[in-house]
Amino acid sequence: MLTKFTASLSVEIAVPEQPIPIQHYLRQPQRLVNALVDQKRIRQLSEEVFRLKMRPLSFMSLSIQPTVDMRVWAESNGTIYLRSVGCEILGFEYINQRFSLNLRGYLSPYQSKTGTRLEGKADLEVQVDLPPPFSLTPKPILETTGNGLLKSVLLTVKQRLLHHLLADYRQWVISQTQEECFGKDDTQLPILNTD
Repeated sequence: MLTKFTASLSVEIAVPEQPIPIQHYLRQPQRLVNALVDQKRIRQLSEEVFRLKMRPLSFMSLSIQPTVDMRVWAESNGTIYLRSVGCEILGFEYINQRFSLNLRGYLSPYQSKTGTRLEGKADLEVQVDLPPPFSLTPKPILETTGNGLLKSVLLTVKQRLLHHLLADYRQWVISQTQEECFGKDDTQLPILNTD
């Protein structure tokens, strides 16, 4: 029985004023990926594509662990986009062959009267042909459970974004400003002549 689950989530974040605007930080998509996902669960496949090993998901009596390949890229205005480009369910060949995951999202900076804000949205859709024991479960129960599971995945991502992104941005600004201070050519300092 082919079943579709969906979830959407929006986010809006006030960005504290820093010496370097957040648009510069957002032009480095790998930093966003590192802020969203524990680094032990990420493998960079190319400049824009990352393999994310998700935490195990429990759906009714089934536990699965998807691995999702995500393309993450930035526009010159600092808007970051992400799209899933592949997915695999390890250990469950039946479900793996009958499972598709589609994740689309963006995070964009904009100026308001009160300062810079980030706003974004993520849409997650899963289609799966469930094996026979689940096909006996009424479809509304399956959909409610599955939609709730996807919503919890997006809420987890939102919490990581809220807690880790601004902290990483702050650290990045500190490292960039220190490089500017210490990176200057100090051979131009005047030397006092003691003669």
